[in-house]
Amino acid sequence: MNRDLNLLQPYPFEKLARLKGQVTPPASLPHIALSIGEPKHEPPSFALEVLHNNAHLLSNYPTTKGTEELRAAIGNWLTERFNLQGVDANSQVLPVNGTREALFSFTQAMIDREASNPLIVSPNPFYQIYEGAAFLAGGKPNFIPCEDHLGGMPDFDAVPESVWKDCQLLFICTPGNPTGKVIPLETLQKLIALADEHDFIIASDECYSEIYFDEDNPPVGLLQACASTNRHDYKRCVVFHSLSKRSNMPGLRSGFVAGDADILSDFLRYRTYHGCAMPIPSQEASIALWQDERHVLENRQQYREKFSRVIDILSPLWPISSPEAAFYLWPETPIDDETLAQRLFAEQHITVLPGRYLGRTVNGRNPGENRIRMALVASVEECVEAANRIRNLIEKL
Repeated sequence: MNRDLNLLQPYPFEKLARLKGQVTPPASLPHIALSIGEPKHEPPSFALEVLHNNAHLLSNYPTTKGTEELRAAIGNWLTERFNLQGVDANSQVLPVNGTREALFSFTQAMIDREASNPLIVSPNPFYQIYEGAAFLAGGKPNFIPCEDHLGGMPDFDAVPESVWKDCQLLFICTPGNPTGKVIPLETLQKLIALADEHDFIIASDECYSEIYFDEDNPPVGLLQACASTNRHDYKRCVVFHSLSKRSNMPGLRSGFVAGDADILSDFLRYRTYHGCAMPIPSQEASIALWQDERHVLENRQQYREKFSRVIDILSPLWPISSPEAAFYLWPETPIDDETLAQRLFAEQHITVLPGRYLGRTVNGRNPGENRIRMALVASVEECVEAANRIRNLIEKL
């Protein structure tokens, strides 16, 4: 047995299940889940039709690299979305089965476990795959706290030189989960310079990049930061994107990794043995989705409405505001975050995630404590109902 399995901590939702198991919710109120970032909007009907029409292609083995048509669709989308001069779809794009699988397997392929102190650096709070991938790759996680005075952005300037020296892989998440913070272009450029100086890879998890509120100011991305400095080989930089949030297709398990061609060449070699090719019907549906923006615009409008209505209900009693992007609210709690989450379930039959479950305690501090994460993924009506119930509890406090 791989002894590194013993290093894995319980997943946040395992902890949440134990917390909820200690109380009984009111049967008179229907349950509303705001805990898991699983989009509940209707998936685009045209994508379902493409899946149906190509089901017969399940009789064919797919290739790990994906079809030329899929890679071209992804390359064209990247180029237009992030104002790039161009992307070589043959060498700088690789389809994957969703970002979760790709983030994990990428780490296994990239880390040199024989190094004396192989560090994988990530924000704190964070998506727990970063930590688990680090342990199972033989590396050591190192956490950068997301600070309130930076709007929830990791404090990169506070990272010691010794950490950058031993860093092999830096995970960033922009827009952030759970903070919703978008890392500015200038900060991304500084991180690229650090990667050059200390020879590490930047892996930018950008799966929330298409959920934002100002149509004139979409979130910037890591490849965009590279291009802004005439760095079109994207050296040491890779980005991870998915159709789960953008297109409400989490079950399609479709995304891509793009960036440095040399890195992707090694990752493709790893994936050839890993056995993770995307089914051809899924590839065909993905092509249609990456080529269409109308459903993405409609998706953003639904989130705008939900955030506006929920914040209108809660803000008079609770300091709460809309994030820069993504679909999470990340407010400070008036009482302990675990206690609030448990009471919301016990008294209002609403599930939210205690912020401490998304963070780690470093130097006596967990930056997720006394916050909760609420994912506004349910329907507008359910989110409004949840906001009114939450307000009822906050009023008691």
